[in-house]
Amino acid sequence: MDHRHGPERRLSRVAAAAGALACALGLAGCGAAGAGYGTGSGIIGTAPSGMTVTSSAFTRLTMPGRYTCAGPRVLNPPVEWTGAPKGTKSIAIVVDDSDAPITPYVYWIVFDIGPGTSAILDGQLPPGARQSRGSAGYDRYDPPCPGPQGHKYRFTVYALNTVLKLPNGTSLASAWQAIAAATIGWGRTTVSATS
Repeated sequence: MDHRHGPERRLSRVAAAAGALACALGLAGCGAAGAGYGTGSGIIGTAPSGMTVTSSAFTRLTMPGRYTCAGPRVLNPPVEWTGAPKGTKSIAIVVDDSDAPITPYVYWIVFDIGPGTSAILDGQLPPGARQSRGSAGYDRYDPPCPGPQGHKYRFTVYALNTVLKLPNGTSLASAWQAIAAATIGWGRTTVSATS
């Protein structure tokens, strides 16, 4: 677990993000990532945005400090969604920071969530759900460090036409490419946080 805070942790994250971005750019020829990596367009493609994403923890679209690196422990926020299209076989969630110095900075990817599931609870994963590594290399929720100027964080839920069956801890690029290839619907909420 990374116990560094402030500038030291952010520098480490920037270096990790650079590696993830380089990996993503390598996928450009496959059409799964490329210029759309991080903006959502690389995954979303032509899939309709008919899903609604919310969180009972976000008041006025603000993420409380307990879900950031200022919190006393690593704790993912609850996320709820509705409107998955017919044919959904699994759900994936991607949390990223479009304000990072090198974008995207991915904090969390969860996949193989059952199609009958409509929420992730505070600090928990649904049975059978798996996590890939994010930009910093963690295969868990990586709490963001927004700093005093604040950042905006995107919580995007993807409806997929298959179960990915990738192993826990799979690479960010592998998860991203698999999600891109299987997306049939999506929804997003964007929240702000400061520390």
